[in-house]
Amino acid sequence: MHAFKYHKAGSLADAAAAWSRGDDAKLLAGGQSLIAALKLRLSAPSDLIDLGGIQELAGIRLEAGGITIGAMTRHAEVARSAEVQAKIPALASLAGGIGDRMVRNMGTLGGSLAHNDPVADYPAAVLGLNATVNTDRRKIAADDFFKGMFETALDAGEIIVSVSFPVPRRAAYIKFRNPASRYAIVGVMAAETAGGVRVAVTGAASSVFRVAAMERALAANWSPDALAGIIVPADKLNADMHASAEYRAHLITVMARRAVQAAN
Repeated sequence: MHAFKYHKAGSLADAAAAWSRGDDAKLLAGGQSLIAALKLRLSAPSDLIDLGGIQELAGIRLEAGGITIGAMTRHAEVARSAEVQAKIPALASLAGGIGDRMVRNMGTLGGSLAHNDPVADYPAAVLGLNATVNTDRRKIAADDFFKGMFETALDAGEIIVSVSFPVPRRAAYIKFRNPASRYAIVGVMAAETAGGVRVAVTGAASSVFRVAAMERALAANWSPDALAGIIVPADKLNADMHASAEYRAHLITVMARRAVQAAN
């Protein structure tokens, strides 16, 4: 691990000021990805700004038509939240299936979204539920947030404050997970929202994406059978030791059908 200056931010203003003073500063949320990168010397920031002491970044609150979750809220807190379980059970279930107990008790919603790992679960929830990412500078719609592998719409030094999830009419998240890491080889969030049907896929490509053909089919007939025969082209999907691109294409349809069934 390379040497760096450590800062324990007490407020968003403290974090922004520390970031502006650093030559190559990085923000630390749950640290489940960043700390590993530091240990392997894959990342060498000049300054590390710990957001864990900023109370306004944590917590879950009910709002008109939805739930807002603070960026520093741990996965385990989302999974066991009575409010989330009651209003958006698909989100609680998704959070409860992330990684192992250590990851769920350390990892955060904001850290996961800012990192935007191609196989992470939360991006499917944000995109599939049409959530809004609230930062210290603006509000970013889900469709505008995810830009590519480990890439988001966040500007340099921009901090995720919270995420606002509208309550869907029905939704479910199903994933085919890696048995060791529990990352999604393919994960699908299928949701019927106030704005229409949304189907978001994670794990299959370089970044989370929506499947328009499935959305149109489910809008006409919310049934697993409506998805029969809809296959996502494999040419832009991931291929690795765990699954070929063609197998991932097959899994998308299988997981989508199961998600629709679970949401009924």
